[in-house]
Amino acid sequence: MVTNLDSGYSTEVIINDRGPFAKGRIIDLSFAAGKALGMIGPGTVPVRVDVIDGPYKIQSIRTALDYTLQIGSFFRLENAQQLRDRLLSSYADASIVPLQVKETTYYRVQLGTFSNRTAAEERARQLHQAGFPVVIMEK
Repeated sequence: MVTNLDSGYSTEVIINDRGPFAKGRIIDLSFAAGKALGMIGPGTVPVRVDVIDGPYKIQSIRTALDYTLQIGSFFRLENAQQLRDRLLSSYADASIVPLQVKETTYYRVQLGTFSNRTAAEERARQLHQAGFPVVIMEK
C-alpha cells in the first residue's frame, strides 16, 4: 500500500522490479498509481510504503541501499575458501555467502558492506588493481 503523505490518498500496488534509479526516491509508480495518489501534476510526492503481503517477511523498507563487492562465485566450497583465505591476509571483511539456486548451491566470496556506492567503487578499484575481478552488488 502506497500512501501520499500530503493528501492521504492511498493505492495498493504490486512491486515487480528493482527501481527506483533516481536519487532520493524510494519507489517508482505506474501512471495509474500516480493518478490514484494525486501526483501526476507535481511528479513526485512524499509517500509511505506499507507491505501487505509477499514471499518474504519484511520488517521495514530501507531508505538507502548497501553495497558489497563480489570477488568470485564457485560451485565448490573449497575454491571459495581458498579465495577467501587469500583475501583475509589483506582484508578482514572477506566472507563466503552461499546462494541456493534450485538444487545447486553457489558460494560467493564477498568483501565488505558499504553504505554508499562511491566507497564501494573505491575499494573495487583497489581490488581490481591488485588483480581481482570485482562486481559491485546491491545488498
